[in-house]
Amino acid sequence: MEIISKFTVGSEEGISDLITIIDSSVYSLHKDFVSEDDIKSYINNEIDPRRMINELNNLSNQLVMTYADQRPVGYSIIKSGSVYPGISEGKRATEISFVIIPDLDTPEIRQSLWKKYRTAVSFTDEIWINMLTHDPLLDFFKENGFTVIADDQTGPFRLPSYILKMEIHKN
Repeated sequence: MEIISKFTVGSEEGISDLITIIDSSVYSLHKDFVSEDDIKSYINNEIDPRRMINELNNLSNQLVMTYADQRPVGYSIIKSGSVYPGISEGKRATEISFVIIPDLDTPEIRQSLWKKYRTAVSFTDEIWINMLTHDPLLDFFKENGFTVIADDQTGPFRLPSYILKMEIHKN
């Protein structure tokens, strides 16, 4: 299997690939907690390609897409300068999202996306993510140096989540 992770701009093709992953992951991560009708309604009414293009073309944001055999399977959105409760004073914080379609999640895909996103956040002091408590990637983040700093709720259905952070140690 050929796996590639690359920076992607907010073009029609990039957004189409991103929406493919979002649709699949929203369904997979919420199907045990929310009705299928509510999930479909959210996907049909709230995922707006134009808004995504505008957000990704903001110079503070970057999109990394991961493909397996040319099929979109994961992404990370990196948002520079975002804040969360508990950020250390004087530190630069970067928010990330990190999503892999659960049915296609493999260690190789995780590592490919992880390495590319880590390249993009080398400028910051702290990275943070708000992740569902039942997200299958949660343990992966903990194993890679993230710590839970707060309980929260996130996503379109306000399900239980954790805010995790990791300090970047620069040499």
